[in-house]
Amino acid sequence: MAIVDLVMPKMGESIMEATVLKWHKRPGDTVKMDETVLEIATDKVDSEVPSTTAGTITEILFKENDVVPVGTVIARVETGAVEAAHAAKPVHHAAPHHVAEVYKPAAAAPQPVVVAASAPSMNAAQDANRFYSPLVLNIASKEGISMSELEHIPGTGNEGRVTKKDILNYVENRHSGANTHTVAAPQPAEIVELAIEPEIRVIEETIIAPEPVVAKPAPQPVVQAAPQPAQSSGGNVEIIEMDRMRKLIAEHMVRSKATAPHVTSFTEADVTNIVRWREKNKDQFERKYGEKITYTPIFIEAITKCIRRFPMINCSVDGERIIVKKDINIGMATALPSGNLIVPVIKNADTRNLLGLSKEVNALAGAARANKLKVDDTQGGTFTLTNVGTFGSLMGTPIINQPQVAILAVGSIKKRPVVLETAEGDVIAVRHMMYLSLSYDHRIVDGSLGASFLTAVANELEAFDINRAI
Repeated sequence: MAIVDLVMPKMGESIMEATVLKWHKRPGDTVKMDETVLEIATDKVDSEVPSTTAGTITEILFKENDVVPVGTVIARVETGAVEAAHAAKPVHHAAPHHVAEVYKPAAAAPQPVVVAASAPSMNAAQDANRFYSPLVLNIASKEGISMSELEHIPGTGNEGRVTKKDILNYVENRHSGANTHTVAAPQPAEIVELAIEPEIRVIEETIIAPEPVVAKPAPQPVVQAAPQPAQSSGGNVEIIEMDRMRKLIAEHMVRSKATAPHVTSFTEADVTNIVRWREKNKDQFERKYGEKITYTPIFIEAITKCIRRFPMINCSVDGERIIVKKDINIGMATALPSGNLIVPVIKNADTRNLLGLSKEVNALAGAARANKLKVDDTQGGTFTLTNVGTFGSLMGTPIINQPQVAILAVGSIKKRPVVLETAEGDVIAVRHMMYLSLSYDHRIVDGSLGASFLTAVANELEAFDINRAI
């Protein structure tokens, strides 16, 4: 007999936690190798977590809707069948205790309130661009904490990050009114020096004392008034709650804009050769290979060729370090029937020919629309392509998919009269034209690199061989 830990699987470098959606097993249930134990959700995909061993579930450590960090033990399985039934019951009682330990706020909640007052004067500049985990952002959203208010909460995590304990302590003390009074102190910079037991007691006595200034409830309506405008909508309206995926997408987009200084460059490409080649070969391609040929694999092929020439486009940022990715994994933004967006990833796209890219594009797009993507299907992306032309847009300014540093948008293909240079002189011809836009992280990608890469992609598309064999 042996106890095997089931852990929350790693789902990509940018995903640090996942939400438990549904348990398929309970303590005492038997489970087979690779049998689904639970369903989880991240900001990118819903997925099933299989068992890594066969045996009996003896312990479930988290409840449905709990947010669990990657690498955390979520359940335990006892291998073998003889003692499994006996082990399930006593261990089952440990689950609520474990959850209580994980989610119980720190006992010494009042003390961080005093430290919080120093945040505006000492840490405001440092915290303006700091990272917040999805868990912290979820708690802040539920408790009505604005981003400006969140920036004033001191963090005890790595590099001053706000942890779950920090924000829960802040919420608890805000409900009690301690935060409001402390922040309203006239000299917040000095309050840090008062963070010792005798003087903390003095502050507490001052708050309790019936002094007119301290007891003045003026600051409280400021916190409560924030949500009122959204609730006072008049007229003929419909209020729709965001679904879970939309909330996570929103947080991801806001975090990207706060993290990376976005710059967008534009160009256009004459894709007449591509359009004519596809029209001529699409039916034969499908009959021969059983796959539809779309423009997406052709665009991805051109992108991978250019990334090899401009490897700094294929990187990410870690603090003050630049991580250049040797693998070229292209994410393709895909619209779901619900209206939400997901980005499945084609791994090692530069090693695939046009047929291989077509198969992968079609398979991932179909799985996305059927909500059957696996966790691995959306992780490891190093560059993203989004086709804003699918719905008729000529061009767009896409938001970078963190932790990547660039994203390329292609617009709709339109016929326009264009001046062509020929041996006989300039002529006007009707050509299939398409706009391309590249948004990039200006911390790493300068204008010269961004424009050079974008131009290279356009040139690659224009040079497409119209006589290419399928």
